[in-house]
Amino acid sequence: MADLENCPKCGALYIKNNVRDVCEKCYKEEEKRYEVVYKFLKKRENRSATKDTVVEETGVEEELLYKWVRKGRLQLAQFPNLGYPCAKCGTIIREGKLCVKCTGSILNDLELHKKEEKRKEELQKRTYYSQS
Repeated sequence: MADLENCPKCGALYIKNNVRDVCEKCYKEEEKRYEVVYKFLKKRENRSATKDTVVEETGVEEELLYKWVRKGRLQLAQFPNLGYPCAKCGTIIREGKLCVKCTGSILNDLELHKKEEKRKEELQKRTYYSQS
């Protein structure tokens, strides 16, 4: 079920759903900006543009550019120098939520946790309790 929320851009009330995360007015503004960015990137000489170049040439905010890349509206196969920040460290990535380094770090931490839990279980098995 959709929720009634305030638009994060302008503060207006709107019904949040899976398609839009801003109000109708802001959505239309984002779509206009998307068209500007898409027309810029559609030109052969701009396909290898970096995020900074796109932001500078089109005037669109970084966050909107990241949003479109995350949602797949800007296909990374066509635009090889675009990406979005890792949710943990901010490194620019092209898929998922975390970069390889952060994923490895979390997996390593989980493995250490498992080993520690196993060690605690082994210690409890070896501990003898005496009754007084």
